[in-house]
Amino acid sequence: WLMSDNMHHQWLLLAACFWVIFMFMVASKFITLTFKDPDGYGAKQEPLILTAVTKVEEVHVPEEKHWPEEFQPTGKAFSGNLIHQPLVHMERLELLRNVCRDTALRNLSHTAVSKFVLDRIFVCDKHKILFCQTPKVGNTQWKKVLIVLNGAFSSIEEIPENIVHDHEKNGLPRLSSFSDSEIKKRLSLYFKFFIVRDPFERLISAFKDKFVHNPRFEPWYRHEIAPGIIRKYRKNRTETKGLQFEDFVRYLGDPNHRWLDVQFGDHIIHWVTYVELCAPCEITYSVIGHHETLEDDAPYILKAAGIDHLVSYPTIPPGITVYNKTKVERYFSGISKRDIRRLYARFEGDFKLFGYREPDFLLN
Repeated sequence: WLMSDNMHHQWLLLAACFWVIFMFMVASKFITLTFKDPDGYGAKQEPLILTAVTKVEEVHVPEEKHWPEEFQPTGKAFSGNLIHQPLVHMERLELLRNVCRDTALRNLSHTAVSKFVLDRIFVCDKHKILFCQTPKVGNTQWKKVLIVLNGAFSSIEEIPENIVHDHEKNGLPRLSSFSDSEIKKRLSLYFKFFIVRDPFERLISAFKDKFVHNPRFEPWYRHEIAPGIIRKYRKNRTETKGLQFEDFVRYLGDPNHRWLDVQFGDHIIHWVTYVELCAPCEITYSVIGHHETLEDDAPYILKAAGIDHLVSYPTIPPGITVYNKTKVERYFSGISKRDIRRLYARFEGDFKLFGYREPDFLLN
């Protein structure tokens, strides 16, 4: 009886050992599958078509990846929501490609890669990065990042504010300053990104900054551009107040706005479409960040560009990137539906390309 009891205990012990080994094998397999680099995260570039830069129509991009080899949750860089960031950005690029193929939106989504576009793209040759500037979307901070990377200053804190936008002193060359062959090479091989935000909220930001607050070092917005818009688009000519948002909306939504744009020159970059600024259907960008999710997007972009160990994005004040639906509705509350629809018709490409919803006040 004692021998039988000992054998019973031995069998139980043996079974327990087998069970532990089996569970260890399952757990090991699960960990391997979980942290394996998915094939989908290595995005291959599509052929690039330069319609207005070179005589060569098609440029085939090398097979090398523009993304880091691994998107694993290592360290602080990919903590929290950032574990899911690669999928978010792949979905954004897929949406962009799909809308670019939509022939019904072709006039609103495509533009020539002209000198105007190349003037918007800043170059960091040292780390093979191109950044397309989209004003009123927090671009000053990204320019500071590139200035440090280019070696003009050793840290962001050392950069004087008056230097950031002084392109003769900040050490940031524009892509337009290179030869056609050098432009083509950089567009094909470099990491490329830009930032977007809700198109209507961006227009409100541009209006407030340039025509309401109007910095003293930019007097032309109040004294030249505003009067030009008022003369053309204000219904009640007896009013003597400065440019109103309603006047601004009428100007932007006018299908014949370009004759004024020519007079205003490059100052229009603060309110023209993302399509006109960065040619997202012609240039194959590596990442498109959103102002509304910049707290997650900024470290992701630094990681994807391989520069997160060299520089950090400046601290973002709490709440500054949150979409303010109430503010947008308030600004548009006094605008006629006709003028809002004409405005949306011009910026529809930006809404569709980057996944922004048509405003509710247009649907009612």
